[in-house]
Amino acid sequence: MCLRRLLPVLGLLAWTGCAAAQETSPPGDASGARETAAAREAAGPREAAGPREAAGPWELALDGSFRRCGLMLAAEPGPVGQALRFPAGCRRALPVVNGLSGWRVDNGLIQLLDREGQPVLAFASPDNEGIRSAESVSGERYSLAQAGARPAAPETPLVTQAALSTLPNARDAARDSWTGAPATPAAVVGLYTLDRFVEKDVCRVVLRAEGAQVQEGCRDPGLALFDPTAWHYEAGRLSLVARRGHSVELIPVGEGRWRRDPEIGTTFLLRRVEP
Repeated sequence: MCLRRLLPVLGLLAWTGCAAAQETSPPGDASGARETAAAREAAGPREAAGPREAAGPWELALDGSFRRCGLMLAAEPGPVGQALRFPAGCRRALPVVNGLSGWRVDNGLIQLLDREGQPVLAFASPDNEGIRSAESVSGERYSLAQAGARPAAPETPLVTQAALSTLPNARDAARDSWTGAPATPAAVVGLYTLDRFVEKDVCRVVLRAEGAQVQEGCRDPGLALFDPTAWHYEAGRLSLVARRGHSVELIPVGEGRWRRDPEIGTTFLLRRVEP
């Protein structure tokens, strides 16, 4: 008799326990979603995929040179794409920015746009150091990195700020007005040293009929990275061609002396020396 009375009570308790278990155990789909979310969190942040993630301060640099410029990829709309801002000094340091009016992200590429909305530079996915790379129509290579992502400058820079702000003396100014030029490419062949205004003879490059080569012991990272392998001379202009294909133009400013043209960024002066 007592057993008959207990059976309904035991059944009720069993049913209540099952219901509670069902309420506390989420369906399979929800559990899988939570596990996927946890896996995403453990995997860390993903690469920026849109304008909101890419917006912020970046640094644009011309490969093989000291020329860099801070860009602000703004989140608000601009004349084309998203708004793009940069200091006025960038127009002289990196002339490519003169034609830029905006930016956008397209299929993972960060594109810097001209006034018509066409991409001037399209930076692909970043490398292991977080730096993106792009090539202009003229063959120059540029890199784009989020502000603070690049390695710090050397503790003892080869080109000091004082060197950049020091004006040449009257003798140098007179020599820079020299208008002569070699008559033939054969007259250009020889050994040259790179002068960085107050830093003299920081790197040597030899121009031979078959090409150009940086000499051992070069302590100028800009020219070493540029790594000229060819050159050509025409109509009073000397062009050094880098291994990657882009080039720098120089004009004669004295007997055996050549200056980069246009004269932007740090001083780039080649001076003929004896072997």
